[in-house]
Amino acid sequence: MAITQSVVDAVCEHAAGRRVHSIKLEIGALCAVVPDSMQFCFELATEGTVADGARLDLDVQPGAARCRTCAKEFELRDLILLCPCGSADVEVLAGRDLKILSMEVG
Repeated sequence: MAITQSVVDAVCEHAAGRRVHSIKLEIGALCAVVPDSMQFCFELATEGTVADGARLDLDVQPGAARCRTCAKEFELRDLILLCPCGSADVEVLAGRDLKILSMEVG
């Protein structure tokens, strides 16, 4: 709920009193945000704000990592940080971000 509330607060502040119709977020698969939970919390967090009734679009992006053992780069879809070679010695390259990509106001 706290992450969703922070997003709503930022959007409402940026909207400067204008009505928010939609918000598009990019969520990394490794940032521990559950899309269904965020959708549910969004409705609660926007109630009574300029974003009340706005649509929330979520674009979940996979993570990426590089194995320090075999040097292979690979995709991560969850928090299981294992290289296909079996090594757990990996460096996470992407997938921990949460970005507000756009918002539609009017």
